[in-house]
Amino acid sequence: MNRTEFITATALVLFGAFVLGWFACWLIGRLTRVSHSDIGDLERKLQDAERQRETAVAMLEKREADLSTRLAAAEAELETAMGGLRESRTEIEELRDYIERKLARR
Repeated sequence: MNRTEFITATALVLFGAFVLGWFACWLIGRLTRVSHSDIGDLERKLQDAERQRETAVAMLEKREADLSTRLAAAEAELETAMGGLRESRTEIEELRDYIERKLARR
C-alpha cells in the first residue's frame, strides 16, 4: 500500500466514523425527543398540582386563623376565670377575717 492509498483509506475510515457518530447522535435525539402532546400533558398535570397546592395553602391559612381565634378566646376565658378566682380568694379571706373577729368578740 503506497502513501496515497493509505491516506485515502484513512480518510474513508475517518469519514465513516464521522457519519456513524452523526447518525448515532441523530438516532438518540429522535428516540429521546419529547412530543408536544407529552409536554401539554405535563403542563396540565403541573397546573393541577399548583391548583391543589394553592387550595391546600388556603385551607391551612383558614385553619390557622380559626385556631388562632379559638386560642385567643380560650386565653380570654382563662384570664376571666383567673380574675374570678382571685376575687373569690379575696372574698374568702375577708369572710374568714370577719368570722374570726365575730368569734373573738364572744
